[in-house]
Amino acid sequence: MKILVIGGTGHIGSFLIPMLVDRGGQVIVVSRGSTPTGKTAAWQKVELQTARYATQDAAWCDCVAQTGAEVVIDIIGVDVSGTYEAAMSTCKHFIACGSVWMFGPPRTIPTPDTTQSPCESEGYAQRYRQMLATRDKAARDGIAFTAIMPPNICGPGKIPLDGHGGRDADVHKAHIQGTSVKLPLGCNTSIGPCDAEDIARAFCLAVDNRQAAAGEIFNVGAAYGLPAPQFIEAYAGIYNTDIPIEYVSHEDFYSTILPDPGANYHFREHMLPDISKIRAKLGYEPRHTPEQTMERTVAWMREEGII
Repeated sequence: MKILVIGGTGHIGSFLIPMLVDRGGQVIVVSRGSTPTGKTAAWQKVELQTARYATQDAAWCDCVAQTGAEVVIDIIGVDVSGTYEAAMSTCKHFIACGSVWMFGPPRTIPTPDTTQSPCESEGYAQRYRQMLATRDKAARDGIAFTAIMPPNICGPGKIPLDGHGGRDADVHKAHIQGTSVKLPLGCNTSIGPCDAEDIARAFCLAVDNRQAAAGEIFNVGAAYGLPAPQFIEAYAGIYNTDIPIEYVSHEDFYSTILPDPGANYHFREHMLPDISKIRAKLGYEPRHTPEQTMERTVAWMREEGII
């Protein structure tokens, strides 16, 4: 089976590609070429192509079509509808990567894999609309379509979410030094770091179970989340230090301390996806707890000399 992975040299792809190769698939990876490939033996069996993913771009569409892939996994998702159209002559299963952010601020916890509220990010909102429209078109075309929706992605290969709502090595260095972290008074928001290896496994399960995955939008995530104070405490344990938490008024936190909506969203809205559907339909089971993936990622940062 020929499998095209768009963006396969990124964080999720670094785990996904070896899994697909181990399954015996003929794997083609298309990327911009700016990120180095993995160093394991599996990558020696991968066909690498360089192309620029652009919306409504003829060269991009030609690149996708010429691969002749039976399964297309689009991790980047810049133009899901256009990429689907380019691939559909040979594609039997199109798998897109989204985000639980696309559902908007949650109404229930854990949060199901359906629209909750208007998405605050127009970029995510536009991609989500495309995803839903492509799912409908694929159903009419008789082609399986699946979307995988991760929450906060963690795991070796990328700086993890820090106590300031970003992915900043300097903030992690401050955590090591025991610098205090400010949270809004009463903050108990759930944060659910999910290991990129578990997310990659979800994509593989969709490939392996095409019929069960057809037409589905699946949340993927850890088995549970950590309330924000326990999230900070987990880093304190990993860094073997004390990270004091200073509680401030909501007004001060959201207007002065962390005014950026993309950063403060982590402490304002729960990020705990309901993974019961992918468990039931595909047999997904996360292998890493939030604490374990945080610890794995910190170990990677130390090995890479980032901290």
